[in-house]
Amino acid sequence: MTDLEYVDRAEALLRAVEAHCDRINDETDADIDNQRVGGMITLTFSNRSQIIINLQKPLQEVWMAARAGGFHYKYSDAWRNTRDASEFFADLTRYASEQSGMALRFQG
Repeated sequence: MTDLEYVDRAEALLRAVEAHCDRINDETDADIDNQRVGGMITLTFSNRSQIIINLQKPLQEVWMAARAGGFHYKYSDAWRNTRDASEFFADLTRYASEQSGMALRFQG
């Protein structure tokens, strides 16, 4: 993948995360504060726990830090975890649900 393709796909992923946070806040009692600074989004839940998603342009990866740990994602057919090939939005759904104490849904 070229650097330009990476940036296009990674930026689309960040925009999707932001849109999902807005939808979740509109449709549920969840209160996810999402703040974006450049290539990084910080999701802060009502219990003050956070998930941080940021772009790692030199490696063409997206990194996610949650209470469960740190995870690296590379694009193939979707953004896949470099360790176990799990899909980014499935993982974000799991970790956000765990941290918020509510069933939340993010999808790609």
